[in-house]
Parts: sequence; structure tokens; C-alpha cells
Amino acid sequence: MPLRSDLLDELQIPDGTTVEEHDLVTDGDVIVGGQSTVEFGVRGHNVIAGERVRFGGDIEAEGDCRLDMWSDVAGNVLVGENAYIGERVHVGGQLMVSGDLDIGDEVDIEEGFEANGWIVIRNPMPTIVFLFVYLSHLLRFGEEETANEVVSEVLGEDGSAHDPVLLPRNSNVNDDAWRVSTPASIGDDCRLHGNVRAERLAVGEDTIVFGSLRAKSDIHVGEGTEIKGDVTTREGTVSVDRDVTVWGDIAATDVALHEDATVEGSIRARGEMTMIQSDPETGASGTEASADEGSTADGSDDGDAAEEAVDDEDESTADDESATDEDTAAEETAEAADDASDSDAESADDGERVTVSGSDEASDPERVTADDDPDGERVTASEGDAGSDVSSDSDGDDYRENGHEAGVVE
Repeated sequence: MPLRSDLLDELQIPDGTTVEEHDLVTDGDVIVGGQSTVEFGVRGHNVIAGERVRFGGDIEAEGDCRLDMWSDVAGNVLVGENAYIGERVHVGGQLMVSGDLDIGDEVDIEEGFEANGWIVIRNPMPTIVFLFVYLSHLLRFGEEETANEVVSEVLGEDGSAHDPVLLPRNSNVNDDAWRVSTPASIGDDCRLHGNVRAERLAVGEDTIVFGSLRAKSDIHVGEGTEIKGDVTTREGTVSVDRDVTVWGDIAATDVALHEDATVEGSIRARGEMTMIQSDPETGASGTEASADEGSTADGSDDGDAAEEAVDDEDESTADDESATDEDTAAEETAEAADDASDSDAESADDGERVTVSGSDEASDPERVTADDDPDGERVTASEGDAGSDVSSDSDGDDYRENGHEAGVVE
């Protein structure tokens, strides 16, 4: 891993860490900054503690254990490999070492100690000083690869080990609360007891915290996590993923809550309240609906939707124009037909005669002949009477008035 200036600038709880009845249990290393207090026992691969660190239980290390000066352990110290105990360290129980023991002056072990390897009574360097001196010598001789291997071995990053538990300087950890003045991150599949207090806080997925979360700035709660208390931030945003259960209240400046999350208590947001919705196709969280501004979406989607709306509007306008043209043509045709009808009516009113074929004799109820009119006089309606025009066919046999037989006066 790359070298950093400060390895303990954050409270880090790796994946799979559990806090049982009296112990913090992890598969990786445990590194505790100076002047910290851990009220319960610790079980891990390598256990490294700075100056004036106090443990309220036992220490069980599968690998090495290094305790700097003025440290205090209330219980036993069981070490699978080598142990380095600084001066004026107090152990309330037994010290059992499977490998070598490097012990300083004025170390107080109330129930005695036992080591299977070499026992050297001297004042070992404090852990941080030892690492600094050793690494500086390696870098001075150009052994950068070896220096990186040493740091990886100390921190349990050899490829098969897990990430270490990092407790920053001046931490206070117990069953009641985890109090740090730095940012904090809790991994996946963890089980912790106590309230967590940090500057900024991030909780992974499928984790159970038997307590509340409180931070000065942002708090993020991962998917499937269960918080048995309140989630409170002073000046930040609380974001809650899907399938999260918060048994207490949520209080923050802004709150981003997934639609599938459950909050048993009340939600108080001084700023904006946002509801996160899942994508119906992929199931991923992405669409947000704000309580103040309504539904929102990605800007590119809005642009596409706007373009589609413009296209639809153009097509609708074209259709309307086409329909308008058709209606106009139909109206003009109807007007032309009306004009023609009016012209015919006007022509009929002006005295024009309409000729009917003389062959349509079946429809004639009466025929006027020479026998009926012996004097040869036939009387028709006056030509000046509108609508009473009389017309004759070419043979002079029929006299009709607009399709009707003309009247005969004797």
C-alpha cells in the first residue's frame, strides 16, 4: 500500500466486524491510536496500540501484539506469535506468548507471564517510532519495495488478510458509544453495539447498529442496514438507501430517503426533503422526487422528452393544417354547389322554361286533343306568372308546367 503521513485519520470498521458481549472481533488487524480508551476486549490478527491506551477486557492476537508505554490492559494478553511490551505497561491478568517476548522496564503483570521463545528485558521502541526508524533506513538504502512490504505486513494487507480496524487518536469506545473527532466508516455485514459519534459517518450494507448515529456533517446509510436508534446530523445531509430500517427519528438539514426505506420515527429536515425512486428497468436508485420542487429527472432525459414533444407538436400542427385545407376545399365545393342551385332557382324565377321529354306518357294523367278542343283554342297560364311557365315538345302534343299538366279552360 502507498505510505501515508497519517494512518489514523479516520475511524475505520472493516467488513464483517462484530462487537460481541464484551469483545470487538475482527479477522484483520486492530490498530489503536495513542491516548485512546477501549472499554471492551479485542480479538484480531495483529493488535497494535499506541501510548497510554486503555483496554477494558482481554487481548487475543493470532499474530503479534505490540503495546507501547503506559498502556493498561484490564484482562489477559494472549499472543499467538511475538509480543512487544513497552515500559510501565500494566496487565491485569496473565501474559501468554507463543513466540518471543520483548519486554521493557517496570512492566506490571499481576498474574505472571510465560513465553515459549526468547525473553528479552529491555525497553523496546514505541511502535510508531520503530516503524518510522525502520522504514527510513529502508528508504535511505533505496529499498522502496521492501518498505511497502513491511507496511503491508504490519497493516495485514498481504492479499489474504482483511482490512484493519483503525481507531484514531483520543478515541473513546465502549458499549455505550463510539466517540471520535474524525470521519468514520463502517463496512458491510457488521454488528456493532453503542452509539456512533463522528465528524462524518458512512455505514455500509447489511449492517446492524444497536444504537444511534450522530455526526457534524453528512451521514450515509447503505442498503439493507438496520439502525436501532436515531440518525442525526447537525449541519449535513442524511441519505438513506433502499431496505434500510431506522427505528428512531431522522433529523438533518437535508434528507434524501429511498422510497423502499422504513423510518419508524419522525423525519425533520430544515432544508429539502428528497424521495429517491428506483429505476423500474434496472432497479437502481437514481430518480429523485423533491418535496419542494416535485419530480425531477436527469437533464438529458428532459431534453429528449422536450424534443419528442416538439416533434409531436409539429406533426400535430401539420395534421391540423392538412385537415384545414381539406375542410376549406370541401367548403368551397359546397359553396359552388349552392351557387349552382341558386342559379337554377333564379333562372326558374326569371321565366325560363323547362322542357320535359314527351315520351314520358305514363306519367301524364290527361292528354288534350283536337276532339276535346273543337275550336282549336288552347288556353295556358300567363307567361308573366313566375313559376307557371308552359312549354311544349316538338310535336305540340303535350303542355306541361314544371313537370305538371297545364290547366285547360273551356
